[in-house]
Amino acid sequence: MGSPISRKPTTVSAGDAAIARALSSPEASDQLRLLIDSVQDYEILTLDTHGVITSWNAGAQRLKGWKAEEIIGQHFSRFYPPEDLAWDKPGMELEVAAREGRFEDEGWRVRKDGTRFWANVVITALRDPDGRLRGYGKVTRDFTERKMAEEELRQSEERFRLIVDSVRDYAIFMLDPKGHVATWNQGAQRIKGYSADEIIGSHFSRFYPAEDLAWDKPAMELEVATREGRFEDEGWRIRKDGSRFWANVIITALRDKTGELRGFAKVTRDFTDRKHAEEQRELHTLREAVRARDEFLSVASHELKTPLTPIQLKLSGLLLALHRNPGESPPAARLERDLEMANRQVRKLSDLIEELLDVSRINSGPLRLDPAPMELGALAREVVARYAPQASALGSSVELHCEGPVQGTWDRRRLEQVVTNLLSNAIKYGAGQPIRVEVAQEGTQAVLRVADRGIGILPEHLPRIFDRFVRGVSERNFGGLGLGLFIAHQITEVHGGTIEVQSAPNEGSTFTMRLPPRPPPPAVMSSSAGS
Repeated sequence: MGSPISRKPTTVSAGDAAIARALSSPEASDQLRLLIDSVQDYEILTLDTHGVITSWNAGAQRLKGWKAEEIIGQHFSRFYPPEDLAWDKPGMELEVAAREGRFEDEGWRVRKDGTRFWANVVITALRDPDGRLRGYGKVTRDFTERKMAEEELRQSEERFRLIVDSVRDYAIFMLDPKGHVATWNQGAQRIKGYSADEIIGSHFSRFYPAEDLAWDKPAMELEVATREGRFEDEGWRIRKDGSRFWANVIITALRDKTGELRGFAKVTRDFTDRKHAEEQRELHTLREAVRARDEFLSVASHELKTPLTPIQLKLSGLLLALHRNPGESPPAARLERDLEMANRQVRKLSDLIEELLDVSRINSGPLRLDPAPMELGALAREVVARYAPQASALGSSVELHCEGPVQGTWDRRRLEQVVTNLLSNAIKYGAGQPIRVEVAQEGTQAVLRVADRGIGILPEHLPRIFDRFVRGVSERNFGGLGLGLFIAHQITEVHGGTIEVQSAPNEGSTFTMRLPPRPPPPAVMSSSAGS
């Protein structure tokens, strides 16, 4: 014989069994014969002991195309394709039916027109009361549609399996309901180092480091996936060689149509490079923060000492004059001049300390506002008038342009800080060039612009110019703590506004603040304004 046949599980219906029993009875009634002849959905026929067709019903004609007069008397082997005839499959089927009483099979059969169909075939041995073989009853059903659906599903599953197996950038594998590895693709082998033969059947907990196994993290992941349908996590996992990699893991519960858990699908990606990049960025950020802190401490100590030195010198001079001429007071003009200078330095110290206190307040939460109706142009005129002498001493003029009243409900003291910081910044870096301050109403927003034609800001400093302790120039050439723009930005944000800068080296800078008519409610301020 040739290749062995593929047996299918028994799927005979109660009707098939009844028909077979009827055909095995030599006293089958004419009514039953009439019933069988009229059945359209089943081929029901009888064979003699040699396999020659002795009866043919309407279902057989519909299924295979032959009329009864065309086929009765011929051997049933003509329904079989050449590959089955080559090893006498028809003879084998009758042999099994005669020996065991029944034979069932599924396979290709041939119609009269030469087309093939997938047939479910049941052959039953027919014996008389003495046990002598009288022939065979044969029931055939057309399962072509079911076969094609199964084949399409099989091909689909095969295509999916091939896709999964060929993926190298993802570890994609299945777990049984208890967490044992059931499948293993190339990506899993590449990422984790195990071949399929080495890992299938092992519990997936072997991929976890000791610290995760100590609290049974693998079981927790399956529990969550079972309960919620899906679990996602990132963490360290272990390769075959013991090395660690940073994994993104997704576990999905797989259930059948009845809802019964059949296992889990697990997809793992190697994010080690991304993890290292994040750590490097965090390390760089930390180093920058430490550098900024050290630079700030250096600048702060210098700035705080600067006003103290002349105060100490003037006070020492006054004390020396008093010691040299006991009972005599220094000349009034000199005393007034020295006290005025000391007062200016004390104010400078007070301003520096106030900036530090503002940063401390911002760190503990958003700034608190005391808003009230005010006019922004009037505030700008006051600040410009106060700083005009300082600007003039450095060779700069300050021009104020205000297009009518710009009304709003804001914290006047805080906005005065913004205008002061922006104007003093323009005077400091304005290189003796004219400075323009503009107040305008644009739509519903109040706008303040402060523009200078000074040294400008390098492009690499622009993204962080409003950060604390950031300075666009060396502290050796320009004073200040690097907090003015940071505080201005925070005050603007807590009012619900924005502040931005446009600048280019040696062409100057323009700072623009935009404010809504009133600050947002405190709850919104807390979420939008940060340190």
